[in-house]
Amino acid sequence: MRLIPFIAMAALLPGACSKQAKIEYPAAPCDSTTYQAFGMTVNDPYRPLENDTSAATRAWVEAENKVTQQYLSQIPYRDAIHRRLEALNRFGRQGLPSKENDGKYYFYANDGSKNQSILYRADSYDGTPEVFIDPNTLSDDGTVALTGVFQSPDGKYTAYTISRSGSDWTEIYVMDTATRQLLDDHIVWAKFTDAQWQGDGFYYSAYDAPEAGKEFSNANSGHKIYYHKIGTAQSEDKLAYEDPAKPLRFHSAMLAKDGSAMAIIGSGEGTGESVMMRDNRTNSGKWTVVEASQDYTNLPVEIIDGKMYLFTSVGAPRNRFVLVDPQKPTSKDWKEIIPEDPDGGVLTSVQFAGPDHLIAVYDRDASNHAYLYTADGKLVREIELPTYGTVSVSSSRDNDEIYYAFSSFVYPSALYKYDIATGKSKLYHQTEIEGLDPEDYVTEQVFYTSADGTRVPMFTVRHKDVVADGTNPVYLYGYGGFNITLNPGFNANRLLWLENGGIYAQANLRGGAEYGDEWHEAGTKMKKLNVFNDFIAAAEYMIAQGWTKPELMTIEGGSNGGLLVGATVNLRPDLFKVAIPRVGVMDMMRYHLFTIGWNWAPDYGTADDSEEMAAYLLGYSPIHNIKNDGTPYPAIMVTTADHDDRVVPAHSFKYAATLQAANTGDAPKLIRIDSKAGHGAGKPISKVIDEYTDIYSFIYNNLGIEPRTAAKDK
Repeated sequence: MRLIPFIAMAALLPGACSKQAKIEYPAAPCDSTTYQAFGMTVNDPYRPLENDTSAATRAWVEAENKVTQQYLSQIPYRDAIHRRLEALNRFGRQGLPSKENDGKYYFYANDGSKNQSILYRADSYDGTPEVFIDPNTLSDDGTVALTGVFQSPDGKYTAYTISRSGSDWTEIYVMDTATRQLLDDHIVWAKFTDAQWQGDGFYYSAYDAPEAGKEFSNANSGHKIYYHKIGTAQSEDKLAYEDPAKPLRFHSAMLAKDGSAMAIIGSGEGTGESVMMRDNRTNSGKWTVVEASQDYTNLPVEIIDGKMYLFTSVGAPRNRFVLVDPQKPTSKDWKEIIPEDPDGGVLTSVQFAGPDHLIAVYDRDASNHAYLYTADGKLVREIELPTYGTVSVSSSRDNDEIYYAFSSFVYPSALYKYDIATGKSKLYHQTEIEGLDPEDYVTEQVFYTSADGTRVPMFTVRHKDVVADGTNPVYLYGYGGFNITLNPGFNANRLLWLENGGIYAQANLRGGAEYGDEWHEAGTKMKKLNVFNDFIAAAEYMIAQGWTKPELMTIEGGSNGGLLVGATVNLRPDLFKVAIPRVGVMDMMRYHLFTIGWNWAPDYGTADDSEEMAAYLLGYSPIHNIKNDGTPYPAIMVTTADHDDRVVPAHSFKYAATLQAANTGDAPKLIRIDSKAGHGAGKPISKVIDEYTDIYSFIYNNLGIEPRTAAKDK
């Protein structure tokens, strides 16, 4: 790697709310807003930025993007990075097949040239495919994503869901499966839904139409389940379920394949799900409560002969698989099929593989392990996997065919067909990336000690020639929340970092699901600081082991991970050179007032809960704890998008404005605001490449390093 001089930009920070800076940042709309939280006065000068449709906010967004692009355009190897990322992403990829009710096999694939993967179908898993749905034809720029496909039990109809510009808002269309002819049926303002077929129609979940101009910011409440009959208008859809007493809940339906029973899954007011079911073969309309609390994971897998197969954490903090008889629905009467793992593994999924077998996937130290069981819970064997990694399985109760995909940090997805009788796996598709030899890279799992003595796992990935001499740039990634495990997974864009001698480190912080409910709860509410301390300890470990130094340390995280980055930078600005908080939750005092923010309260708590909780949130909320005393901060580039209705862009807007106004040293504090994009799901490959181009350009420029694999293409 060749060191290059830092590219400085002269500037002046205007505006009444501003202090000082070295880049000429735009003056953000600001006022003198304050509010009270249990007697504490909270300053909120950038409250006007919450109005994302105002002329002042739009002008500020335009001006900020101009400053950011001017900065990035001066980086001499930016175009070369873009070309290299295009090359790394130019590979064929294929998803797992699923045998559907029409007897055909469906799978997604992309030859590397398309923004969105195409849904194909064939007569066999390895047969000649034909295009079924090509989402690239739904928009000129690839910003319409196909998010789900649901075939009727007789195979006659296919409902599919789309998202526009990355929004969580969902539209549902229906087509004739055989002819691919689009029907007139069209559902709008659906959200967090699939299509559960019964008879000549389907159930779906939706909200009332939002206020015009506030579609992407106003709080969502009153989630309802409707039944839509094919050939009718949405206005004629029948309300199937609502709970007016619990407006801040999500509701989703699940139907037995033969339509004999229906389940309602509720969530949003706890860390798990409530479940109830109804026998559709009677006219009683009576609901049987399977589990009332949302404090536990409860995910119905199948309903067979009126009985529910349930994946649950009730009585098992690391999850188990049970059979529920609605005649005896209380948990003490559940029949245990796969018990909680006595060796500490976390059961992450169970699904049928034909009528007589189950596939169970466990996390052990954040890496997947898969096992074959009989349908009554007898272990048959472990399915052998190549290394640390992530496995996804395609199987159903209707046939004995099992397919699975395996990937890891430097192993792109490989597809296998699994033989139940022999236990052998047949590789039938291997993703190939030109120039990538996985044997050139080393993946290790290490364990380090956090501030309170907790042992935390972390994966590190590096080229085999990289040595611990303190000169290696490190890209540290984390999440730490919402019971989500960070498993080893492949990302083609990460190869640019690795092939240029960088080390990628992925820390499995508390707040995730790596070790079950206890691990998750140790990073929630009044224990959230554990997550930040775990992240800091990960960086300190990499330094102590001789891999790097603070001047070469970059941290990144998205969504809850953006909160992680923002809070950690405030706690230890000296520990990092570059920080990339992406679509982050940055205002912990008001997050619950926007779209579905209230749904995060079980993890975070809210400023309305108690004085103690409000003070705790205020104590680490990123926008409220930015230092303003000259303490040098890392170079920071905030990323968000105009259609993010998961974590509204106001979080990033207010955070960036506060950073730019504060006295935090000379390193740049920029914000990159994408257009026609959302929280991340369904983003076209071209936009992903553009975003990573800017992220890597910003990182390398502030590390003072020119990436050699990009530079050689200049």
